[in-house]
This record gives sequence, structure tokens and C-alpha cells, in this order.
Amino acid sequence: MSVRDAVVTSEGDRIRWVELPGSDAPRVHLHGLGATAPAYFAEAAAHPLLAGHRTLLVDLLGHGLSDRPRGFDYSLESHADTLATALTEAGVTGAEVIAHSMGGSVAVVLADRHPELVSRLVLIDANLDPVDPVEGALGSSGIAAYAEAEFVDGGWEEIRDRVGPFWWATMRLTDRTALHRSAVGLTRGTVPTMRELLVRSRIPRTFLYPEADGPLPGEDGLREAGVSVVAVADCGHNIMLDAPEAFASLVAAALAA
Repeated sequence: MSVRDAVVTSEGDRIRWVELPGSDAPRVHLHGLGATAPAYFAEAAAHPLLAGHRTLLVDLLGHGLSDRPRGFDYSLESHADTLATALTEAGVTGAEVIAHSMGGSVAVVLADRHPELVSRLVLIDANLDPVDPVEGALGSSGIAAYAEAEFVDGGWEEIRDRVGPFWWATMRLTDRTALHRSAVGLTRGTVPTMRELLVRSRIPRTFLYPEADGPLPGEDGLREAGVSVVAVADCGHNIMLDAPEAFASLVAAALAA
């Protein structure tokens, strides 16, 4: 295991990742908003059903181990393009990308803008549609409800108290400007939307979501487009942490299909 990096902006900013050695097709794990890939995916990546591949646990700009450029816009497209630069520098092509929440949105954009880098997608409760900012809400919509200066100057403290100690353990590592801009970019989405990009993709795609959330909006359209949609029992949004054995089994099956 090693920590590696790549320069991804003209100003010299670096994306960093934890890399696990392996000889099979490369796998890339992407975290959600205010998270870090090693914390969320280390257990899954080392699971006997998933081990043996070259594996990159990547932290997006502004998050975890990676640099926090203040001049970066942190849109989904910019996250995807800088990730593409890092993967290219790492010699990765045709990766199996396993991505959670906002990371899933970035992965969909990556596959559309840089198709040579992605051979399969496994999305974990990823954001597929734009949403309205909502004052007092959890997650991206609540963060995006603040003006940037308001959030950076103290609004983040309200988010800290709202999200609780588990999420805050990694969110506190995220630059506050990066956190706000990433949340705004996620709620704004892309044109075409992430859902539309996913539907028009022709690579193997799997979407995992918590069964407890009820029916997945737009599930029929995803299935008609060839996306394998799987409801996972006994878990919340963080499926890989809440149901690690089921997660490993489902991901292994998705990547073998």
C-alpha cells in the first residue's frame, strides 16, 4: 500500500490517493461530499471477494489527502476532469469505478467525458438529478442553501452540528470553500443531467440504493436503459459501511457480470 499523487491543475495542485497493488483490471473508488475514499472504502477494497486488483482510493480536490485550491470551481465537470488527469498520470485506463453519492455523480460525468478511462460503473446511492437548496436540510442541499461567504464565515458550524460526529469526522478535513462549492455543483448538476448521461452510456452500470428508502425515483427508466438497479437491505446511505458483506458480494457480482 502506498500514497501517490498527480498534479492536476496548471497551478500545481495535486490529487492524492491510497493505492493497493494488484495485477488485475484497475479499480477506482470515489467518495461522497465531505468524505474521503480510504475511510469509506478500505474495508471493501480488502474484502476477499474484491481483493487482488490494482485499487486506487482517490480523494477528490478539496477533500481528504488532496490539495484544496481556492481558485477551483469544484463543479462536477471540473472534479471529473481533474480526476481524469490523475488517472491518466497513474497509467489507468478502462477502470472499474465504484463510487458513492457525489462520487457517483463525478463518476458518471467522468465516463461521459473521458470514456477511455472507465469500463464499468458501480454507483452507490449516487445523485442523478439536480435538487433545490433547502435551508436546514442535511447534505448538499443544506450546504448549498448558504451563500459561500456566509458558509465559510460560520455557517459551517451549523452543518457540523447537524450532520453528527460520524460524517463530521471526514467532513472537517474538507476545505470549507471546497465543501460549499462542491455542494453547489452537486445540487446544480450537469446539462444533460447525470441521469441522462447514465442512461445514454453503453458500459455495464449498476446502481445500489438502500431498500429502506422505498422505490427509487426513475428506476424503470434506468432499467430500460440497461442499468442494473439493486435495493440493499439493512442499510442506510453508506451501504459499504452499514452492510459490508452484502456490499462486497453485490459489487463482486456487478463486476463479474
